[in-house]
Amino acid sequence: MDSVWTPELIQQLGALWKQGLSTAEIGRRLGVTKNAVVGKAHRLLLDPRPSPLKRPPAPRVATAQGPACSWPEGHPGDKSFRFCGKRPLPGKPYCAEHAELAYVKPKEKSNAA
Repeated sequence: MDSVWTPELIQQLGALWKQGLSTAEIGRRLGVTKNAVVGKAHRLLLDPRPSPLKRPPAPRVATAQGPACSWPEGHPGDKSFRFCGKRPLPGKPYCAEHAELAYVKPKEKSNAA
């Protein structure tokens, strides 16, 4: 079984690999399969490239600066969604305004039994 990898094809593979083309595109240009490109690149010890399927995690936008009211404002799926952010009451997750909404005082028991 003869190898399709001539010295010229190997040189072209290296050049296309350095250009950052996808393995499928390199295969189309060289007339071989994507898997043949991946296998030959591995055997030639070409520099690995990051997987297009495994993207680095997006940077976190929200940064907390000490305690803040965690009352949600808006719908969690919306871009405008956020938390109140005001200074919370000591020992509570909410500011005074939102603590009034969140905590309901229990009714007093009557002695009329």
